[in-house]
Amino acid sequence: MRSEIKKASDAELRTLLVEERGRLREERFAAAGSRPKDTNAPAKHRRQIARILTEQRARSLRSASSTD
Repeated sequence: MRSEIKKASDAELRTLLVEERGRLREERFAAAGSRPKDTNAPAKHRRQIARILTEQRARSLRSASSTD
């Protein structure tokens, strides 16, 4: 999955970010109603969101430094 993030385009990263945030939201609401099957799922989604945001930030820094 990490290599997919590095290979993804900017638009794909935005789509992945929206999807992961949606999954995290679903996990939170599911956990509120009953006992979740995978208790680590929210943490996994948060880490994936962080990876996507990190890649987006790295790309913006690379493009800013190349224009200087």
